[in-house]
Amino acid sequence: MTALATVSVTLGYHGHAVVHEATITLAPGTVTALVGPNGSGKSTLLRALARLHAPDEGEIRFADGGSVWALSAKEFAREVTLLTQDRPTPLGVTVTDVVGYGRHPHRRTGWSSLGGERDADGARAVARAMELTGVTAMADRPVDELSGGERQRVWLASCLAQDTGVLLLDEPTNHLDLRYQAELLDLVEDLAHEHGVAVGVVLHDLNHAASVADHVVLLQAGRVIASGPATEVLTEARLSAAYGLPVQVWTDADGTLHTRPVRRRRFATAS
Repeated sequence: MTALATVSVTLGYHGHAVVHEATITLAPGTVTALVGPNGSGKSTLLRALARLHAPDEGEIRFADGGSVWALSAKEFAREVTLLTQDRPTPLGVTVTDVVGYGRHPHRRTGWSSLGGERDADGARAVARAMELTGVTAMADRPVDELSGGERQRVWLASCLAQDTGVLLLDEPTNHLDLRYQAELLDLVEDLAHEHGVAVGVVLHDLNHAASVADHVVLLQAGRVIASGPATEVLTEARLSAAYGLPVQVWTDADGTLHTRPVRRRRFATAS
């Protein structure tokens, strides 16, 4: 099982820093949610964890202290996988083959990434990933004929088939209806708590973050301003300051934390 961390990482574009000295840890068996307003650096930090954005300062390393840059691309892909918000849709490729893309880092040189020969472990991993994400019935359908929400679940299945110790998700509930939002959040918790995966997830929905995360990281203007359990991080004072408007926070009878922005034209108080 793999833990992943950033240590005093500064990230930028064209000489302009957008993340400043961020230190976070994704621990095995734990869901870590990155939250904050637009432009706070959440997705940039997640991309850095996926080795898609090299830091200007600081380092990104595994639990044993080894740098993520010490591995080859294929070796790294056996440890860490990322589900981005937007992936290109291949034309005429079936759901099964797209999910099979996730097995590429585990295949020997010369094996096809489009169907073809698969080892028994790979076939089981693909079947399990499709079952977990509810796409088995679509197995033979071309992905370009699917809805946005269906494609999102197919790409998630591809990430699960990669079978890594670290799973990074950038706004995974986008395009999903209520049912699949709930099922995806349950799946994320299961992967962490039952299978020991270290999950890092960017979420805009603070209620989703409060319900799924063991650890919440709140960013504002590229800086980590709070980190810890949801009840300690998602407070009215911190959220109101970070988002620039009043935010109500309350806990219901079963201990679930809820948040709600106070709109200018609607001032109902939480019950």
